[in-house]
Parts: sequence; C-alpha cells; structure tokens
Amino acid sequence: MRFVFYTHSLVSDWNHGNAHFLRGVMGDLVARGHEAVALEPQGGWSRENLRADQGPGAEQAFFARFPDLRAQSYDASFDHAAALDGADVVIVHEWTDPALVARIGALRREAGFLLFFHDTHHRAVSSDADMAGLDLGGYDGILAFGETLRQRYLARGWGRQVFTWHEAADDRLFRPLDAPVEGDLIWIGNWGDDERTAELEEYLIRPAEALGLRATVRGVRYPDSARARLAEAGLEFGGWIANAEVPHAFARHRVTVHVPRRPYVRSLPGIPTIRPFEAMACGIPLVSAPWDDAEGLFRPGTDHLVARDGAEMQRHLRAVLGDPALADSLRREGLATIRARHTCRHRVDELFGIIETLAPGRAALAREAAE
Repeated sequence: MRFVFYTHSLVSDWNHGNAHFLRGVMGDLVARGHEAVALEPQGGWSRENLRADQGPGAEQAFFARFPDLRAQSYDASFDHAAALDGADVVIVHEWTDPALVARIGALRREAGFLLFFHDTHHRAVSSDADMAGLDLGGYDGILAFGETLRQRYLARGWGRQVFTWHEAADDRLFRPLDAPVEGDLIWIGNWGDDERTAELEEYLIRPAEALGLRATVRGVRYPDSARARLAEAGLEFGGWIANAEVPHAFARHRVTVHVPRRPYVRSLPGIPTIRPFEAMACGIPLVSAPWDDAEGLFRPGTDHLVARDGAEMQRHLRAVLGDPALADSLRREGLATIRARHTCRHRVDELFGIIETLAPGRAALAREAAE
C-alpha cells in the first residue's frame, strides 16, 4: 500500500515530538514492504529552528540515520493532487495549515484513498476555536492519541469516526544499550510555554538539588531564567539532543523522570505523551510526576513509580538509586510492557485494523497485488 503523511516535519524533531512516532510508524510500514512518504511544509518552524540552532549537519545526520525514510518539502506551488495520485492512505497531522487540511479533504472526494486526521496535541481543549474551525468533512476518520481526546472529538461532532491511536516507542531505535554510567539522573524535554514551569521545579530541580545528584537536562526553548535555575541547583544543561541519540543518553544514566505538561494532566487524562514509552523501551527506571493513567497503559508501581508531590519524588529517586533490586525490577517490567503492547509495530497493526474497519478487504487486496 502507498501511505502519505502530512506532517510539520519528519526531518526535524526540534520541539516536535510527533516526528518521533512518525519515524517509527513509517519505518515499520517500509519494513513490511509498503511505500511511505512524508510531506512537510518548506520553511516550517521546527526545521528552521533546527538549522539555526545546529547548522545543516543535523539535517544531514537525519538522512544518514534513517536512510529508508522519505521526506519531501512542499511550498505554495506544490501539486498536492499529483502527490496524492495513487495513494491508498493519507494521514494529515493537526499542525497542518487549516486551508491545506480543507484542500486535502476536497481531494479525497475525487480520489479513492482513505483520509485520516491525526491529533497528537492538546489544542482540542486549549484552543477549541481553532480546532472547531477545521474543515474535516472530507475525512474518513480521526486518529486521536488518547481516549479522552477521542471523546472530545465525539462530543464536539468533529469528524465522522474517531479512533484512539496512542503514540508508542520505535523499539528498533529505543532499546537497552550498554554504556558506562556517567550520571545519576537525566531529564529530556523542552521547557515550552510555561506549561510545566512549576512542575519542573517541584518534580525535577528541587529533588535533584536536595539529593545532590549528578543530573543532566536536555532540550530546547529554555529561557535564561531556567538555565540560571538549573545551574544554581547543580544540574547540567546540555541543550538540544537528536532523538536518535536519546537511547545512548539514557544508557549513561541511572534514572529518568517524566513531568507531563499541565494541559494533559488537567484536561486530557490517560495521555502520557511519547517520552515514557521511549524511556521504558530503553530499560531505564522511570519516576513520574502525577498523571491519570485512565486507560491502563502501564502498571504504576511496577513498570514505573509515581510521585504525588516533590517530597515523594525525592524519596523515590533515593530508593531507585540506592536499591539495585528495585531499579532492575523497574527496568525489566517497564521494558516487558513496552514490548508486549506499546511499540510502533503494535500501532501499525492497530492502523491496519482501523483501515479494515473503514474499508473491508482493502489491505488484503493490497497484499495480494504485492505478491
């Protein structure tokens, strides 16, 4: 089958987490013998910021690291009808320009491909008017990365059929690695738009400072005040890290933490975002700030620990770092859950199940044609 993905960027993961999941899904499709291409807007902010921050070498490193993945840029003169000619499945990410979202929906009415809108963000609750203004009339289905988000779409009457399609770990990339340990704690994430400033202070900075940990922070969009606070607390700030290098960074540390953004905790329970999947896939013990695992994705207390406040985070970190048996159990159990339920292979299987629901027999016909 031929899959076309409209995304903000496949090449750049600079403050763009959807690239992580998309790379894994496309890679699995290609490994199964399907064709997959990503279309991204020319001049998109993530890729432009990556280029400004890291130079052209970061883009070149992507193509070297993912030689089987195809990405093509489009501009105002791009022929979208030609690009979609012969496509079987088209998936449009919610950061796509609203006019183009509508245009692709109109093309769907004239073509035979299945068309999905893919939402991996919190704008359905934080920017309701923007999402309500999207023209999704031509779309066959919505892929929402959590059940609460699916329910939001249903309640608002957005889209014909809405399916829950969580993110997951690309376990061909995110896997346990052997490396000499260089530090105690690593946190990988972006500072963002003040969506978790207080939470980072309570669940990351103060516990690491109190315990005197050798701690490293990686990510982008850290204001001067945040960098000064990290330095004051004794945490090393390393800036941007390519997502493909994250497994190596995890391997060099003994524990990591998850600090979800406030809109997910308050308005979209059950959605952890992709970082916990990736961490557990690498076999690093994980301690999380509170979030409601409403869908039972993991086993709190077994796959990872949950800290209800900063004091409990400090106790959990001390326990994991001081008790090898506890750390080994968290590594083993978290990894087992990922491998059993939450890899990109699982999500591709789910996607084919959704395709079969909407177009019975289409995937089977494609397999026969390929044979």
